[in-house]
Amino acid sequence: MISQIRVDDRLIHGQVAVVWTKELNAPLLVVANDEAAKSDVMQMTLKMAVPNGMKLLIRSVDDAIRVFNDPRGKDKRIFAIVNCVSDATKIAKNVQDIETVNVANAGRFDKSDPKSKTALFHSVLLNPQELEAARELAALPHIKSYNQVLPTNPQLDLKEALAKLG
Repeated sequence: MISQIRVDDRLIHGQVAVVWTKELNAPLLVVANDEAAKSDVMQMTLKMAVPNGMKLLIRSVDDAIRVFNDPRGKDKRIFAIVNCVSDATKIAKNVQDIETVNVANAGRFDKSDPKSKTALFHSVLLNPQELEAARELAALPHIKSYNQVLPTNPQLDLKEALAKLG
C-alpha cells in the first residue's frame, strides 16, 4: 500500500530523507521518475540521500505502477516520490491502494515559461498542463490530495485551492 505519493521536484532531499520517512514509517521508498530510471548519475545521487535501513527502488512511472499493483507488495508500506503532478496523477489513476497524495513542491525547476505558471500554493507553481493534472488528481474520489511541505505544517486541501482559482 502506498502511504503517500509526494510530489517534490527535488525528489529525495533532507526533508524527504529525514523527516518524511520517519513520519510515514514506510521502509520502502520508490522514486517513480522516467529520467532517474535512465540515468546512472541520478540513481547514484538518489541512493546517497536515502537513510540507512530503507530500501530504495528507482523506476520509470510505468514500471512503478506495475510494482505498486503487484500483489506481493499489498502489505508493505510504501512512500512514493515523483517530481511532477502529472506523474502523481497517472499513478493515482492506475493504482487503487493509495492513502494520500501530497503535492508539496512542484514546478519551480521545470523549463516551462514562468509567466505561464499559476501559484497554487507557496511551494507549487504549475504550468497549464500540470494545473490540468492537478484538477484531474483532485477529482479522484478514492484519494485525499493536499499540500503539506513538512508534517508540522497544516494540510491544505488541493480541491479547495483549485476551486479558489476558478
